[in-house]
Amino acid sequence: MQAFPLNAVLKIKGLAMPAKCVMVLGTSSGAGKSWLTTALCRWYARQGLKVAPFKAQNMSNNARVVASQNGLGEVGSAQYFQALAAKAEPDVRMNPLLLKPEADTHSQVVLLGEVNNELTNTPWRGRSEKVWPQIAASLDALRAENDVLVIEGAGSPAEINLMANDIVNLRVARHADATCLLVTDIDKGGAFAHLYGTWALLPPDDQARIKGFVLNKFRGDVALLSPAPEMLQELTGVPTLAVLPMWWQHGLPEEDGVFDDRSRSTGVVTQTVAVIAYPRISNLDEFQALKNVLGVRLLWARSPADLAGLQTSDCVILPGSKHTSSDLEWLRQQGLDLTILQHAQKGGAVLGICGGLQMLGEVLIDEFGIDGNALGLGLLPIATQFSAQKTVQRTRAEFLNLHGTWSALSGVKVSGYEIHHGHTKVHSAITFPGDLAHEVMRGLAWQNKAGNVLGTYLHGLFEDPAVLQAMFGMQTVTMETVFEGLADYLEQHMGIATLKSLIQPVS
Repeated sequence: MQAFPLNAVLKIKGLAMPAKCVMVLGTSSGAGKSWLTTALCRWYARQGLKVAPFKAQNMSNNARVVASQNGLGEVGSAQYFQALAAKAEPDVRMNPLLLKPEADTHSQVVLLGEVNNELTNTPWRGRSEKVWPQIAASLDALRAENDVLVIEGAGSPAEINLMANDIVNLRVARHADATCLLVTDIDKGGAFAHLYGTWALLPPDDQARIKGFVLNKFRGDVALLSPAPEMLQELTGVPTLAVLPMWWQHGLPEEDGVFDDRSRSTGVVTQTVAVIAYPRISNLDEFQALKNVLGVRLLWARSPADLAGLQTSDCVILPGSKHTSSDLEWLRQQGLDLTILQHAQKGGAVLGICGGLQMLGEVLIDEFGIDGNALGLGLLPIATQFSAQKTVQRTRAEFLNLHGTWSALSGVKVSGYEIHHGHTKVHSAITFPGDLAHEVMRGLAWQNKAGNVLGTYLHGLFEDPAVLQAMFGMQTVTMETVFEGLADYLEQHMGIATLKSLIQPVS
């Protein structure tokens, strides 16, 4: 019989202590922080503990709609999945500050789930002290409500040009009195130099918080690593707690939505799904489920050459965009607009989601400087007008009668989420006679007359089992199975004793 969590007993008696905090720091972006944090969340939850994730600030255009004090708000997708792994209800406190890049030097600031225009227009170095009180309050509240908090850092804690304004790495570690792991991507080379250099640049008190190094994405014979881990421990006093082998098919969406051909399911490819990878692409994590469909190859497309050889049975997806007009202009500069039009004219399937839907239409009208004015691709006779108010909501809807390529979706009930400023409708002034767009989901989706082009505002289509069953005749691996696999993998390569030691009180 599983023991009742000690902190739960103490809470009943009014004696609860703040949650024990384990923090995952990295030597760089892409080192494996999000993956490791998610695995730790599930492993500690399996021990009967109440667990929650936390990341003070995330920079990503991959966002989910979750609970907030005012109803619903946005949170980084990584923290959404981490919350599910922790068996917790996702809420905006788990990622109080979300930065959504709109240009190389500009991001929309989302504070506690809501767009904050004042902070968006505040210079970065002047922003940290304004947001720290909300970050600290979120962290304290989650610590009070849970047994274990698994915290993810950002980038590297050793960026000495940023330390004075840090609100996501060392400042959080100190505030939470966290036990820290430092993970590095050994597949990129230079791992031991990265670990030592990061540790050496930290102040002494913060060096003492690093309780273990983790080598991630290792390929080869572990015995060949010696004597480097031993030498590193002599220099730093920090042991290497785990060597995690490269694992392509773990099934967890990458934090930035990036997928690799080696991470797809094995088997004969019978259909290609090409996703247009424009610069301000968003919500790519929603396509993870397609990577697990047998026979489907998910492909990035950044040039016409990437779409060469597509068959009419293959599909081109225009995904979400954080700045629709600029991504549409980029698409034209690459010549991808003509390639997409040619694919559609041959009867090939085209799907637009959110910003992609808007691009498929005739025109974008923007009076508020949200996503820009532009002429669309003209594959759907619709027009989009942007409003200052952002739609952020979870949605349950039903496809009406579809024809042609997408007819299998007729009558399918789906669950998803919406994050958009645009409002789209059929505009008679720009519609050719007989070329009306068919509304196939009320206010949310339209199909062209030929039946091969579909556009929708609903994110998360391919995460819905009913859609996968209708389109491919199968369901993919569930996220619950993925989370359990991550926890098993971590237990195998880090060990139960080590995992337990990270949350033990310091004697």
